[in-house]
Amino acid sequence: MAKNDKNKIKLYGFNNLTKSLSFNIYDVCYTKTIEDRKKYIEYIDEQYNAERLTKILTDVTQMIGASVLNIAKQDYDPQGASVTLLISEEEIPLYVVDPSCNRGILTPIRENIVGHLDKSHVTVHTYPESHPQNDISTFRVDIDVATCGEISPLKALNYLIDSFDSDIITIDYKVRGFTRDMDGKKHFIDHEINSIQNYIAKETIDRYTLMDMNIYQSNIFHTKMILNDFELDNYLFEIKQEDLNEDEKASIVAKLDKEMKEIFYGMDISND
Repeated sequence: MAKNDKNKIKLYGFNNLTKSLSFNIYDVCYTKTIEDRKKYIEYIDEQYNAERLTKILTDVTQMIGASVLNIAKQDYDPQGASVTLLISEEEIPLYVVDPSCNRGILTPIRENIVGHLDKSHVTVHTYPESHPQNDISTFRVDIDVATCGEISPLKALNYLIDSFDSDIITIDYKVRGFTRDMDGKKHFIDHEINSIQNYIAKETIDRYTLMDMNIYQSNIFHTKMILNDFELDNYLFEIKQEDLNEDEKASIVAKLDKEMKEIFYGMDISND
C-alpha cells in the first residue's frame, strides 16, 4: 500500500495484518573467576532490571504510536527479568478498558499483576548465563513486539539496538495474515521491504557485519549482526588489558572470538 494518503488503498473493515518483530541481543564478557561471574550477573541484573526494561518497552510503545493497556513485570531470583505490555493501536476509552488492566500505572499494591495478551503486545526477557569451562559470561535479551493494524514495530528498531550493549544481534520480522480492499482483493503486506536492513540506521550498519536470510514470498525476514571493531578492554570484567601478558591476551581473544562466532552462526565450533 502506498505511503501517500491520497493513494492509500481503502480497506473493507480494518487492517488486521499482524507484524511481529523478534529482537535478540547478546553481550559477551570475559569473567576469569567464579567471583567475577557472580559480579557480572549482579551488574547485569542491576543495569537491566524490570523497572528499566519497563521504561524501554514503554518508550517503544510510544514510538510505534500505540497505547499501553496493561504492564506486568518481574525480577527473578537468582537472575533475570521479564516485562509484558498489552498495547492497543489507538487509545481505548477508560470505560471500555478491562478492569484487570492497569493502563501502565504501577502501584505498590499491584506489583504482581497477571498480564494477558491480545492482538498487540510487547515483551522482554533477559538471560544472563556463564560456564566455568570457558571463562565467558553472556547476557541475552529477547524482545518481541507484535502489532495489528497500521502501526509498525520497525519504527522502534534503532531505539532497541541503541538501548543495549550489543555484540551480536539477531532480528526476525514477519507479516502474517491478510487484509482486504473494498473490491475484496487480499493484501498480505502493507509496506515495502526487502530487508530489515532497510530500517536500520546507516551508522549502525557501518559498525556491524550483517547477513540476511529472507523468504520474500512468505513475508519473512531475518538479519544477523556482529560487531566489527574488537577492543579487548570492552570485554574484560574486573581486569584491564594492561594487566595481561601477550599470551593471556591471545588466549582471551580466542575464547571471546569463538563464543561470538558460535552465537552468530548458531553452531558449536570445535577446539581442534
